[in-house]
Amino acid sequence: MDHAGARPFVIDPAGRDVHGEAEHIRALGPATRVELPGGVLAWAVSDQALLRRLLTDPRVSKDAYLHWPAWIKGEISPEWPLFAWVAVRNMLTAYGPDHRRLRGLVSSAFTVRRTAALRPRIEAITAELLDELAEVPPGTVVDLRERYAYPLPIRVICELFGVGDEATREEVRHCADSFFQIGRPDAPDTAEVLARLQAVLRGLVAEKRANPGDDLSSALIAARDEENAPLEEHELVDTLILFLSAGHETTVNLLDNAICALLTHPGQLALVRSGRVSWDDVVEETLRSQGPIANLPLRFAVEDIDLGDGLVLPAGEPILHCYGAAGRDPLVHGQDAGAFDVTRASKEHLAFGYGVHRCLGAPLATLEATSALPALFDRFPGLRLAGAPGELLPLESFISNGHRALPVLLSA
Repeated sequence: MDHAGARPFVIDPAGRDVHGEAEHIRALGPATRVELPGGVLAWAVSDQALLRRLLTDPRVSKDAYLHWPAWIKGEISPEWPLFAWVAVRNMLTAYGPDHRRLRGLVSSAFTVRRTAALRPRIEAITAELLDELAEVPPGTVVDLRERYAYPLPIRVICELFGVGDEATREEVRHCADSFFQIGRPDAPDTAEVLARLQAVLRGLVAEKRANPGDDLSSALIAARDEENAPLEEHELVDTLILFLSAGHETTVNLLDNAICALLTHPGQLALVRSGRVSWDDVVEETLRSQGPIANLPLRFAVEDIDLGDGLVLPAGEPILHCYGAAGRDPLVHGQDAGAFDVTRASKEHLAFGYGVHRCLGAPLATLEATSALPALFDRFPGLRLAGAPGELLPLESFISNGHRALPVLLSA
C-alpha cells in the first residue's frame, strides 16, 4: 500500500488514458497520493469497498469551506482548473445538517412524479432527433454524440428547468462543457465560466419568481424546510448548476459509451435484440465498465482516518473518488473486470455515488438511456462505426469519460 512519503502519481489532466491510469493507481494501493492539475495533492481512492466505506463515513466532508485548510486559508486561487468544482454551494458540496437540509428541500421539488412525468417528452424528443437523423443522405458520416447523445439530455434538463430560450440553452451547454473538459489546451477559466453560468441562472430564477410554472426552477423557489425557510438565492442557483452538471454531461457520456460498446460488441448487441438480456442490463454494464465520470473531485478528511495496514488519511487532506476504477475493481468483478459483458451476473458500480450523496437524478438518467438506446437501434438496425474503434478520441478530461466524437454510418 502507498504511504504519504511516496512520490505522488501525476494525473493527466487531458485524460488520454483514464482506464490505464486507473489501473496504475489501483496497483499503488486502495488509496494513494496523486497530483491533480495545478499541483494540488490529493488521495485517490480506487478500491470499491473502501470508496463505499468513505462515502458513508461522517468523517468525510464535501465542504471545502469547513474542512480544506488550503481553501480556508486562501491558498487555492480562482485560476485553479478545478476551482468551480469546490466553490459552488449546493447539496453536493454541503456537509452534515446543512446537507440534510438542502437535500430535503431539493427532494421535495425533484420528486419521482416529476421524473416520471418527463417520459412523454423524452420519447418525443428522441423521436424528433431520430427523424432528423433519418434525413441524412445514405453513406454520410454522422457524429452521433453531437446529433443524438448530446441534444437529448440538454433539451430534457432545460425543459426540466423551464428554459425555453434557445440562446440560453446554448450558453448553458457551453458552460457545462467547460466544467468537465479541463484538459483542453484552450480550456477557459472555470471560475469565469462559473460566474457566467451563475449570472444566467440568476436571470432564470428572477424570471420564475415573477412567472412561476410547472418546472423544477419554480418548485425549488417554492420549496420550504421544516422551519418554513426557503433556499437562499445562491443555493438556488448552485443547485441548478448541480442538476446541470450531474444530469447533462453524465447522461451524454452514458449514451455515447453504451452506443460505442454495443457497436464494438455485435454479439452482445444480438443478445439484446433477441430479448435474452434487457436494455437495463446494457445501461448497468455501461455504467460499470465505462462510467460517465472517471474521477470526481473532491472530498476532505474531517479528522485523521485509519484506512488499515498502517495507512492514515490525515485530517484536511483532499480525496479524489475514482469511480471509473471502482467499477472495474477485480476484487469485485474478477480479472475480466475491464471487459464489457451485458450477461455479467453482478454489475455493481458507484457511477451514481453512494450513501447520502447518491445522485437524485439517477432515475432520470436511466429513463433517458432506456428510452433513447432501443429507439436508436430499432430505427437504424444497420448502424455501425464509421472507422476503427481505436480511432475514437477520448474527451480531454480526467473527470469526464466519453468520446470527443462518435462517427457512425446509419445504415449498412
